[in-house]
Amino acid sequence: MARTVGIGIQDFEKIIKSNVYYADKTHFIKEWWENYDDVTLIARPRRFGKTLNMSMLDRFFSNQYKNQEELFQGLNIWKEKKYRELAGCFPVINLSFANIKENSYEEALNHMKRILSELYDLHSYVYDSGNLTKNERSIFESSDIHMSYGTAIESLHFLSKLLYKYYGKKVLLFLDEYDTPMQEAYVSGYWNKFASFIRSMFNAAFKTNPYLDKAVLTGITRVSKESIFSDLNNLEVVTTSSEKYATCFGLTEEEVFAAMKEQGLTDEDGVKTWYDGFTFGNVTDIYNPWSIVNYLDKRKLGPYWANSSSNSLVGKLIREGNPDIKITFERLLNRETITKPIDEQIAYNQLDDNEEAVWSLLLATGYLKIVSCETQAEASSDRNPMYQVKLTNEEVRTMFRQMVASWFHSVEPEYNYFEKALLEDDLEGMNENINDISEIVFSSFDTGKKPSKAEPERFYHGFVLALIIHLYKDYQVRSNRESGQGRYDVMIYRKDRTGNGIIIEFKVHKPKKEKNLEETVQEALRQIETKNYDTELKALGYTNDNIRKYGFAFDGKNVLIGRGECVKE
Repeated sequence: MARTVGIGIQDFEKIIKSNVYYADKTHFIKEWWENYDDVTLIARPRRFGKTLNMSMLDRFFSNQYKNQEELFQGLNIWKEKKYRELAGCFPVINLSFANIKENSYEEALNHMKRILSELYDLHSYVYDSGNLTKNERSIFESSDIHMSYGTAIESLHFLSKLLYKYYGKKVLLFLDEYDTPMQEAYVSGYWNKFASFIRSMFNAAFKTNPYLDKAVLTGITRVSKESIFSDLNNLEVVTTSSEKYATCFGLTEEEVFAAMKEQGLTDEDGVKTWYDGFTFGNVTDIYNPWSIVNYLDKRKLGPYWANSSSNSLVGKLIREGNPDIKITFERLLNRETITKPIDEQIAYNQLDDNEEAVWSLLLATGYLKIVSCETQAEASSDRNPMYQVKLTNEEVRTMFRQMVASWFHSVEPEYNYFEKALLEDDLEGMNENINDISEIVFSSFDTGKKPSKAEPERFYHGFVLALIIHLYKDYQVRSNRESGQGRYDVMIYRKDRTGNGIIIEFKVHKPKKEKNLEETVQEALRQIETKNYDTELKALGYTNDNIRKYGFAFDGKNVLIGRGECVKE
């Protein structure tokens, strides 16, 4: 009989007792225990079972659950006597930073204090035991929501000491979603202050803590060592390229297809297209559990994982990034592979100015997948290894199209009309609508560190590519490709190669050379002709009768579009 499908259950005890669908990941317990690493940081994309696995570790090792052996009976870990004897034998500190998403440093610090205060309340039996010294009792009493900055920094270290004193055993420390507040600190502009606090807290908890046996931290990213881990030389970092724990997070293809069979679902090819594509270490064909569970429940394909969070950081970096980021992203949307140097350490304080850091973040968050990469030995000494990457799957591609479209939400009717006017060769409609859009959108779209005044043509290029995002479903939208004797800006044609082919060239008005925007348009059209940009379309079977050529002239927020058949000089 098929098990019920439960959505969003992250508590291990609840998922087992409810008898809902669960892929046995208890081998993670064994793998982690048998790797003699003091502190393990595991980076995986969101919704990949990190919280459920941390709940599993807590329920297995914590002496607070020593009489719950029935949770593990029938699972792989319970087959070995050694592990049955380890269950419920350790003092455990288990906490999560998943909900620390405040807009200011003060609010984030106060939220952190509330979490730490609740942790002390959970272990109040230590205080009630009567075994604490007067000084220890005083520190415990001060560990409430009003605790000082210094008490907060030392809180995990001090609680470890008290648990060790009470049980006579060193503690296991499990910290889930350690980097959520770090991302929010970057987005909201208080990174430096919060990073200083976390660095001190982590040093006390994970480095200078003689009462710690082993620890696990999970998160989406590997925050750079210099940012918050500078004092931790005992840290084992497991990223998506690492071979450790490769099948412990996410679902293997075998697990996915077995679950589909249990639920009577047969569209394996569709599921693979939409949800496959993740690779951990040398293990390929890893699937996102959130997507699969939702598919099993709703029994239809859709962008479940991609729609399960705001993606605010990723959206900010692409939208506010320099024009090259927007144009490269257009290639990804067009199912192309790009080659970039990537460092798996995320330096948040470099995200604004370092394009490489953006692609590193997209890889860590699961939006990009590795096609191939250099080894460190193959890379040159002055750069990171080169990675060939592409968008992970159809679900991710759909999410990003929706995200780009949302940037124009305030002018949605106008930009839909622009697409329609472009396809129908309605020159008057194109001009009217693009000027309406530019008046409203340019100020918010052009907010990066290198705005349009620094790279004007490339900014407008990125703007127009975003404007025609809906065309990607039925059309090939190509940019910056060689054709004839140069590189055209944008080329559009239907995937079935019917209808018209379109070539677009962008020009920024240069007052010293051109009297007005009309002359700038003519210069753009002349370049299409003299450089033979229609060569690629003609090779695809298009003729002069069904090739349309447009010059887009820009001057600030003013846009003029012209169509022509210029005579070659």
